[in-house]
Amino acid sequence: MKKAILGTKVGMSQIFTPEGTVIPVSVISTDPCVVVQIKTVEKDGYNAIKVAYGDIKEAKLNKPDLGQFKKSKLDAKRHMKEFRLDDISQYKVGDEIKCTVFKQGDFVDVSGVSKGKGFAGPIKRWNFHLGPAAHGSGYHRGVGSLSGSATPGRVFKNTKMAGQMGAKNVTVQNLEIVKVDENKNVILVAGGIPGPKKGLVVIKDSVKKAPGKSRWFANK
Repeated sequence: MKKAILGTKVGMSQIFTPEGTVIPVSVISTDPCVVVQIKTVEKDGYNAIKVAYGDIKEAKLNKPDLGQFKKSKLDAKRHMKEFRLDDISQYKVGDEIKCTVFKQGDFVDVSGVSKGKGFAGPIKRWNFHLGPAAHGSGYHRGVGSLSGSATPGRVFKNTKMAGQMGAKNVTVQNLEIVKVDENKNVILVAGGIPGPKKGLVVIKDSVKKAPGKSRWFANK
């Protein structure tokens, strides 16, 4: 990837194009990320930068993380993440990565942890059909047949059943950035992104080939 940044999901809103088109957007707050470590092929086996994001009291950090900030002579941060960038020569410890690394019209992938739904049945979790609704059925929202008769005599792995729903890392690809507000450290991305409000998200270059032109702006 060429560039990436950490942010916090604020929520959803909408903006209007000069032609009057309504664009539903996700608002992402991106306080500057601080570079806390540079990793190189010679020393670590690969090129990457480790960035930190979000203020936190030192007392709430464990000793290894706190030691890394003290070694770098930086203020403590809540989150740390590595980015394997194509070119790390332009970065050094202490540099800030701001929202301006992206611009209007860029296409990005946004990753985050989806909302947790708890333990859910197969109808909610996998969109299974309801069972017979008659009084005599007695089996309205069950998983149904698992095909575990004499052959094969067992239930196959990965069979869709009831279980934990949500709370998984999800990536939404090829979202267009419609506005970057440097004064407020905010990025507006067209469409929805994973996670709840105040959830941590990662914004990075899209791995897919970007469309030839903007979906929302005729002059882009």
